[in-house]
Amino acid sequence: MPVEKGSAFLLKVGDGGAPVAYATVAGMRTTQMSVSGEAVNITSKDSGGWRELLSGAGVRAVSVSAAGLFTGSAGELRIRNHALSGTIDDYELSFESGERMRGRFLVTRLDYAGDYNGERSYTVSLESSGAVASV
Repeated sequence: MPVEKGSAFLLKVGDGGAPVAYATVAGMRTTQMSVSGEAVNITSKDSGGWRELLSGAGVRAVSVSAAGLFTGSAGELRIRNHALSGTIDDYELSFESGERMRGRFLVTRLDYAGDYNGERSYTVSLESSGAVASV
Protein backbone atom coordinates (compact mmCIF):
# COMPACT_ATOMS: atom_id res chain seq x y z
CA MET A 1 0.00 0.00 0.00
CA PRO A 2 1.45 3.37 -0.97
CA VAL A 3 1.98 6.22 1.48
CA GLU A 4 -1.07 8.46 1.83
CA LYS A 5 -1.42 12.14 2.72
CA GLY A 6 -2.90 12.89 6.12
CA SER A 7 -4.75 15.84 4.61
CA ALA A 8 -6.82 13.35 2.58
CA PHE A 9 -8.04 11.52 5.76
CA LEU A 10 -11.46 13.17 6.13
CA LEU A 11 -14.41 12.96 8.52
CA LYS A 12 -17.82 13.36 6.93
CA VAL A 13 -21.22 13.63 8.61
CA GLY A 14 -24.48 12.34 7.17
CA ASP A 15 -27.34 14.64 6.26
CA GLY A 16 -30.08 12.53 7.87
CA GLY A 17 -31.58 11.69 4.49
CA ALA A 18 -32.35 8.36 2.85
CA PRO A 19 -30.12 7.60 1.07
CA VAL A 20 -27.56 9.35 3.22
CA ALA A 21 -25.42 12.07 1.63
CA TYR A 22 -22.17 12.91 3.42
CA ALA A 23 -20.62 16.36 3.89
CA THR A 24 -16.97 16.87 4.84
CA VAL A 25 -16.49 18.49 8.23
CA ALA A 26 -14.60 21.62 7.22
CA GLY A 27 -11.54 23.19 8.80
CA MET A 28 -9.94 19.97 10.06
CA ARG A 29 -6.26 19.80 10.74
CA THR A 30 -6.02 16.36 12.37
CA THR A 31 -8.11 13.20 12.22
CA GLN A 32 -7.49 10.01 14.20
CA MET A 33 -9.22 6.63 14.22
CA SER A 34 -8.74 3.79 16.72
CA VAL A 35 -10.16 0.29 16.35
CA SER A 36 -10.38 -1.76 19.52
CA GLY A 37 -11.54 -5.25 20.36
CA GLU A 38 -12.06 -7.03 23.64
CA ALA A 39 -10.16 -10.26 24.12
CA VAL A 40 -12.13 -13.27 25.39
CA ASN A 41 -9.77 -15.53 27.29
CA ILE A 42 -10.47 -19.27 26.83
CA THR A 43 -7.28 -20.55 28.45
CA SER A 44 -7.66 -23.88 30.23
CA LYS A 45 -5.46 -26.51 31.80
CA ASP A 46 -5.07 -27.99 28.32
CA SER A 47 -3.46 -24.77 27.00
CA GLY A 48 0.05 -25.82 27.99
CA GLY A 49 0.62 -22.65 29.99
CA TRP A 50 -0.14 -20.37 27.03
CA ARG A 51 -3.04 -17.97 26.89
CA GLU A 52 -5.69 -18.76 24.28
CA LEU A 53 -8.19 -16.27 22.89
CA LEU A 54 -11.53 -16.85 21.20
CA SER A 55 -11.56 -15.53 17.64
CA GLY A 56 -14.47 -13.29 16.68
CA ALA A 57 -15.71 -12.85 20.25
CA GLY A 58 -15.77 -9.77 22.43
CA VAL A 59 -16.90 -6.24 21.74
CA ARG A 60 -15.35 -4.26 18.89
CA ALA A 61 -15.48 -0.47 18.71
CA VAL A 62 -14.18 2.40 16.61
CA SER A 63 -13.22 5.72 18.17
CA VAL A 64 -12.66 8.85 16.10
CA SER A 65 -11.18 12.16 17.15
CA ALA A 66 -10.54 15.27 15.11
CA ALA A 67 -9.38 18.82 15.61
CA GLY A 68 -9.54 21.86 13.42
CA LEU A 69 -10.45 25.47 12.85
CA PHE A 70 -14.05 26.54 13.24
CA THR A 71 -15.45 27.68 9.88
CA GLY A 72 -19.18 27.55 10.58
CA SER A 73 -19.71 24.86 7.94
CA ALA A 74 -22.96 22.87 7.80
CA GLY A 75 -21.02 19.75 8.90
CA GLU A 76 -19.65 21.48 12.00
CA LEU A 77 -23.07 22.80 12.94
CA ARG A 78 -24.61 19.35 12.49
CA ILE A 79 -21.97 17.84 14.80
CA ARG A 80 -22.66 20.55 17.40
CA ASN A 81 -26.38 19.78 17.26
CA HIS A 82 -25.65 16.05 17.68
CA ALA A 83 -23.44 16.79 20.69
CA LEU A 84 -26.13 18.91 22.33
CA SER A 85 -28.95 16.42 21.68
CA GLY A 86 -27.02 13.15 22.18
CA THR A 87 -28.07 12.00 18.71
CA ILE A 88 -26.42 9.03 17.00
CA ASP A 89 -25.99 9.61 13.26
CA ASP A 90 -24.21 8.33 10.16
CA TYR A 91 -20.55 9.26 9.63
CA GLU A 92 -17.96 8.39 7.02
CA LEU A 93 -14.17 8.31 7.16
CA SER A 94 -12.50 8.58 3.78
CA PHE A 95 -8.90 8.03 2.78
CA GLU A 96 -6.75 9.12 -0.15
CA SER A 97 -6.83 5.59 -1.61
CA GLY A 98 -10.60 5.89 -2.06
CA GLU A 99 -11.34 3.51 0.81
CA ARG A 100 -14.23 4.59 2.99
CA MET A 101 -15.52 3.40 6.34
CA ARG A 102 -19.10 4.09 7.38
CA GLY A 103 -21.01 3.64 10.60
CA ARG A 104 -23.20 5.26 13.19
CA PHE A 105 -21.46 7.30 15.87
CA LEU A 106 -22.27 9.28 19.00
CA VAL A 107 -20.50 12.58 19.64
CA THR A 108 -19.02 11.99 23.10
CA ARG A 109 -17.14 15.27 23.38
CA LEU A 110 -17.01 18.59 21.58
CA ASP A 111 -14.64 21.33 22.75
CA TYR A 112 -14.23 24.85 21.42
CA ALA A 113 -11.27 27.10 22.17
CA GLY A 114 -10.08 30.51 21.12
CA ASP A 115 -7.29 32.84 22.21
CA TYR A 116 -7.88 36.59 22.20
CA ASN A 117 -5.54 36.98 19.22
CA GLY A 118 -6.08 33.65 17.47
CA GLU A 119 -8.63 31.60 15.60
CA ARG A 120 -11.53 29.65 17.11
CA SER A 121 -10.76 25.95 17.09
CA TYR A 122 -12.57 22.75 18.00
CA THR A 123 -11.92 19.14 18.92
CA VAL A 124 -14.48 16.37 18.61
CA SER A 125 -14.61 12.75 19.80
CA LEU A 126 -16.94 10.10 18.41
CA GLU A 127 -17.71 6.53 19.51
CA SER A 128 -19.24 3.89 17.24
CA SER A 129 -22.69 2.41 17.85
CA GLY A 130 -23.11 -0.77 15.84
CA ALA A 131 -21.00 -2.10 13.01
CA VAL A 132 -18.48 0.05 11.14
CA ALA A 133 -17.84 -1.27 7.64
CA SER A 134 -15.52 -0.59 4.72
CA VAL A 135 -17.42 0.44 1.61
